[in-house]
Amino acid sequence: MKIQAYLYLSFLIIFSSCTQKDTTNRISVSFSNDASGDSLDGRLLLMLSTNDEDEPRFQINAGLGAQLIFGMDVEDMKAGDNIIFDDSIFGFPYSSLKEVPQGEYNVQALLHTYETFNLSTGHTVSLPMDNGEGQQWNKSPGNLYSEPFKITVGENGIQDVDVVMNKVIPPIEEAKDTKWIKHIKIKSKKLSDFWGRDMYLGAHVLLPKGFEEHPEAKYPLMIFHGHFPDDFGGFRTTPPDPSTKPEYSERFGVEGYNIVQQQEAYDFYKRWNEPDFPRFLIIEIQHPTPYYDDSYAVNSASQGPYGDAITHELIPYIEEKFRGMGEGWSRFLYGGSTGGWEALAVQVKYPEEYNGCFAACPDPIDFRAYCLTNIYEDKNAYYYDSDHKKIEVPAHRDYLGHVQTTTREYNHLELVLGTKSRSGQQWDIWEATYSPQGEDGYPERIWDKMTGDINPKVADYWRENFDLRHILERDWNKLGDNLKGKIHIYCGDMDNYYLNNAVYLMEDFLESTTDPYYEGEVLYGDRAEHCWNGDPELPNHITRMRYNSMYVPKIMNRIAESAPKGADLKSWRYK
Repeated sequence: MKIQAYLYLSFLIIFSSCTQKDTTNRISVSFSNDASGDSLDGRLLLMLSTNDEDEPRFQINAGLGAQLIFGMDVEDMKAGDNIIFDDSIFGFPYSSLKEVPQGEYNVQALLHTYETFNLSTGHTVSLPMDNGEGQQWNKSPGNLYSEPFKITVGENGIQDVDVVMNKVIPPIEEAKDTKWIKHIKIKSKKLSDFWGRDMYLGAHVLLPKGFEEHPEAKYPLMIFHGHFPDDFGGFRTTPPDPSTKPEYSERFGVEGYNIVQQQEAYDFYKRWNEPDFPRFLIIEIQHPTPYYDDSYAVNSASQGPYGDAITHELIPYIEEKFRGMGEGWSRFLYGGSTGGWEALAVQVKYPEEYNGCFAACPDPIDFRAYCLTNIYEDKNAYYYDSDHKKIEVPAHRDYLGHVQTTTREYNHLELVLGTKSRSGQQWDIWEATYSPQGEDGYPERIWDKMTGDINPKVADYWRENFDLRHILERDWNKLGDNLKGKIHIYCGDMDNYYLNNAVYLMEDFLESTTDPYYEGEVLYGDRAEHCWNGDPELPNHITRMRYNSMYVPKIMNRIAESAPKGADLKSWRYK
């Protein structure tokens, strides 16, 4: 009886394998002559979404609302070439098309186009040039894409689906000058030499009240660091538009947040014009690179001399054109998140060129707390060390500690969006900024992008060149006197990305150092999330819009304490 049952089961297995339909998923992607007549290099992306509220290309993220994306590199792709996405192509959050559940999906394809750069290092690399959008792959001018359409994933997977990219993202109109805000762009010799082609830096400049009426005045400069700004933000000369439809902010849980933003921008305009408000120049810098929406404002092996270009080319040009004082004591740095790291890093790297930094919720400033990874002691960034359990390292939480995303998930999404640190996302830009340049001309990996295994040699390079706490501790005998009174750091103790952990370590060093004492401040916001910037009274969704005025009293105190004898403290203090 057992033998009969075994033979019958074997027959069913053999019969099933012989009659089973081909379930290999197969989607063909091409582009039409209408989209481009050129052969193109780039990252080809295929997206599937169960959400009808927007195009799939605008729904790709690593959070709980993640939709599906798969990607591959293409070279010399021509109109009519059929590129096949099958089960072997890596994706997120499903690693393969064979894992996609049955159901109805919107499908869309996009080609993120690359250009060739012949670097001064002798390397040739293929990277996406910023086209005025701030390195946003889903809306970069010149990228090809298809209109979404419905497909069904059935028992046999996805069969005979053809996606044709016949659309091109149009150019972006540049911001126009106004009475208050001017826009400048300069060719950087330093960057052009490095990249082997013309490269530019830009800035949006907010002029003080009375700029034209007081040609004798010269002004201090406030540099607001942060992500790529399409114009000077948070400044509005008219009250909120009464016809504006209120929009709900899911991030802050505030109804009508768009109207709140308009009101804050108008209130800043009114403060900017008050008789007792100091007259400053404020600038927001445009410095996107082929790796990200900004350069992190420092020199790096793979991105080139952005620190020198900004400090020694762009800043002097702005000060000469708009009557800045042009001296280190009159320049101040501030910003949050990426901008917070930049403010502190620039102050540390150029201690005499700037007179103070106000760094809010900075990206990791001590790589022993690279978010939740110690890159010097941990062996793996994705999983906690354990003999018998496999627990992923979190990467994003809310103020109650609820976790939405892990480090592995963020990095695997980036790997789908671009190999060789080319995703244009957060972990890759840290790599593009901090890592040594590899033999192929691209940044060396701090860890294996698939497995999370850390490369200790790269970690050592990071420590010596970009670990700000380590650099301060190593070089305090040389830097200390030039940094007294200049370092101010603010962070919420429930920062969404665990950035407060590195701030704790930095504070430990700063407060324990007495030769000389740093004479600055480090403050924390109770249960405050990302971008808390130092105000314990108002909610973060308000204070994040007040960077341009909230540090002014401290800047004025710093000027009074540190301006050299004979410095101009009057021409810019008119009513």
